[in-house]
Amino acid sequence: MKYIENGNITSAKGFKAAAAAADIRHGGRNDMALIYSESPCKAAGTFTRNIVKAAPVTWDRSVVEGDGDVHAIVINSSIANACTGKKGLIYCRETADEVAEKLGIESTEVLVASTGVIGMQLPMDRIKKGVNEMVPRLAQGYDAGTRAAMAIMTTDTVHKQIAVSFEIDGCEVTLGGMCKGSGMIHPDMCTMLAFVATDVNITKEMLDIAVKEDVNYTFNMVSVDGDTSTNDTFITIANGQADNPIIDSEGPAFDKFCEALREVNTYLAKQMAGDGEGATALFEVKVTGASTREQAVTIAKSVITSSLTKAAIFGHDANWGRILCAMGYSGAKFSPNKIELYFTSAAGSILIYKDGVATDYSEDEATKILSEPEVTVIADLKEGNETATAWGCDLTYDYVKINADYRS
Repeated sequence: MKYIENGNITSAKGFKAAAAAADIRHGGRNDMALIYSESPCKAAGTFTRNIVKAAPVTWDRSVVEGDGDVHAIVINSSIANACTGKKGLIYCRETADEVAEKLGIESTEVLVASTGVIGMQLPMDRIKKGVNEMVPRLAQGYDAGTRAAMAIMTTDTVHKQIAVSFEIDGCEVTLGGMCKGSGMIHPDMCTMLAFVATDVNITKEMLDIAVKEDVNYTFNMVSVDGDTSTNDTFITIANGQADNPIIDSEGPAFDKFCEALREVNTYLAKQMAGDGEGATALFEVKVTGASTREQAVTIAKSVITSSLTKAAIFGHDANWGRILCAMGYSGAKFSPNKIELYFTSAAGSILIYKDGVATDYSEDEATKILSEPEVTVIADLKEGNETATAWGCDLTYDYVKINADYRS
């Protein structure tokens, strides 16, 4: 597997992208994106489990869970089209109709995604204007894909994209991905939108298996603030243009595809965590030596979502008691007297807790390690061979500032 330099959502064969400034809420910036495949795609997705679901989630689930193919994904930022009643679903249909008419495809082959403020209706005249501007601009290449990735940002400070390539039975296969997410991110399909486009030849059934398994190791292991969005959506579309022998069962080819999907989604998940609203550091928690993966996942998620621990990471404070406390209320069983805790970063690694007590560590060294832009806590339970990794960020003053007046 290799990372593609300047790779993104358009890197796989047959995919194009475009962006437009539709002036949905704020003028002067691109706020709509379009992803298009020249040939029909198999599609798989996972969505928010929040009971309050945005209209695009309802639309997309009906498309993805159906038997048809997908040709395009249209995305708008600034307005979430959530809590908008019947009119919100009508607007999803109208958006899909507009894209379908301009591309010469069926409305049921168009996925729709939105992100932004909850409760506002979409300005359909501007949405349709954006669609009409994007279709002629559809293009392959880094610039087109990057414009699309930037158009879906809300409070994100950087666009997030990646592409990798690998071989299956002598055929080169490519996966390109992009996502947005900075706040309202929590393990449950984390205002996360993520899209992967690949030219792999795979059945819908196997694509669905790969996507639903992978999300448990990647996007569902991210938390910024403990809030699960109404719009969380992760879609993978595959057009088969790599011409590899079709993947229709488990085996080496399927494993290679899953490995590449894991690589892409792990990168995107970490990008979201590190770009958490107001964040100054990516905070990673690795639980090792667990007796079961469920135990490891439960503990890792508990630590990554602890506000007190996140605040300590912001202050570069080796307050390991907060970590133990978060582990203890996670609901998972473990022996506090057996575990070991470490802080690690590019500045080094330090053992801070062992055999039920603190080690004789240097506070100055610990502060130096915790002052890096990427910080990892390793918790070794000393019980087995299972592991889990979760990603989050520190909790800063700016998080409150950003969210205090986000709507206004």
